[in-house]
Amino acid sequence: MDTTPDRRWHRIADALRPETRLLIDGQFRAAAGDETLASINPATGALVANVACGNAADIEAACDIAAKRFRQGVWSRMPLRRRTDILIRLSELIAENRDILAVLDTMEMGKPIAEMCAIDVPGAVLTMRYMAESIDKIAGSAPVTNPDALHYILRQPLGVVGCITPWNYPLMMAVWKIAPALAAGNCVVLKPAEDTSLSALLLGRLFLEAGGPGGVLNVVPGRGAVAGQALARSMQVEKIAFTGSTAIGRQMYRYAADTNLKAVSAELGGKSPQIVLADVEDLSTVAAKVADGLFGNQGEVCSAGSRILVERGIHDEFCELLAAHASRKYRPGDPLDPTTTMGPLVNKAHQGRVLDYIDGARKEGAMPVIGGDPSDCCPDATCFVAPTLFAGVDSRMTIAREEIFGPVGAIIAHNGAEDAVRIANDSPYGLAAGVWTSSLGKAHRIARDLECGMVWINGYMNGDMSQPWGGWKLSGHGRDKCLQALLDNTQSKSVWVTLD
Repeated sequence: MDTTPDRRWHRIADALRPETRLLIDGQFRAAAGDETLASINPATGALVANVACGNAADIEAACDIAAKRFRQGVWSRMPLRRRTDILIRLSELIAENRDILAVLDTMEMGKPIAEMCAIDVPGAVLTMRYMAESIDKIAGSAPVTNPDALHYILRQPLGVVGCITPWNYPLMMAVWKIAPALAAGNCVVLKPAEDTSLSALLLGRLFLEAGGPGGVLNVVPGRGAVAGQALARSMQVEKIAFTGSTAIGRQMYRYAADTNLKAVSAELGGKSPQIVLADVEDLSTVAAKVADGLFGNQGEVCSAGSRILVERGIHDEFCELLAAHASRKYRPGDPLDPTTTMGPLVNKAHQGRVLDYIDGARKEGAMPVIGGDPSDCCPDATCFVAPTLFAGVDSRMTIAREEIFGPVGAIIAHNGAEDAVRIANDSPYGLAAGVWTSSLGKAHRIARDLECGMVWINGYMNGDMSQPWGGWKLSGHGRDKCLQALLDNTQSKSVWVTLD
């Protein structure tokens, strides 16, 4: 058997010369203050690139041109078929550049290349195509009214939409935000996460290559506290589409209230439960799927099923199976190796936060099942954390209440479906949940009673473009992916015509 490491992805990485400048009005340019952000590979500690760091002046320049292009109608009043063709061509260009886009995100964020190829890039292609094909599905209405009047309702684009995206799915989240905004006819200013800007800049270039007019999609990397705040406070922005932490999400709403009351769509943190009932037929298969729902993307997923609620009768056996599956499948390694299933965390600061949570769980009395020792897989220059599980957790512990955003799971015993729902809902978050049971009646009742925006039954993270993605409570408001996401980038206008 050939055991030679697959170096293809390393060769692509070595040959990359990524665009690092801001994209404003169809032109790449340096930041106004000539400041740069050092993009560091979390798997090696090596410099990937120095990326232009936009400031408030750069953001306002991008908003100025986006507002100007919107008023000119170069995009919003473009024939629908032409706008559709451009976005479909953009989806094709994303597919054609899939290897480069995959490597860029892997190098900046540490995501395994296999996940980029199987999930992120195809997800970006599908989202862009879905939104493009939905452009002519935006429909108004003409309610029946008195015979002396004609009343019709239009749906029109908002104007300038500011998109602020996270580092855990750099390409896919950028497309989740910009695709519905562009499809609805808006102009966009995209502020990617400061750790992961390169795929967004390439996405901007591909939009121009697809035939998109300059100034319709602008990409301004920068620090959240400077560029992100400036975008959220801009009087020219009519909507902020944000994915990130609950703490920063609160700031988005404050900025909107302090300025022009712009619309805010925010997909925020989560502490999602996976409920396992004793009646499941194949405990080993369920344990493997629960592990995938927790440890995929290194646990850096807002919807990660990090609270594992297991019925007492199967608790000990399930813990053993879950630990075995996690240890066997999720081994940190070189993210450019296609056999790697777990890469590093995004940066040293985040690694430190996750390790602090692990240390705190021990101090609060949680019992380690696997992982948690940084000496296992964390050379000084890298940001790896091994898959970690704690048992003996109750809902009052920090590990059960706060979003860790890393490969750390809290196993909590429950006494049946009703108790499981009570524990699951005892959280300020309400993004997602999983239910594992062979009882159809229990599955539907639990799904009805859970306080969250998404529920998976006998699966986790499944879905397609018809699925509204978003949460309740501190997990935010608004939805991504679905047709509602497109309509949320429009506003209604009532037109009343007096006939007599």
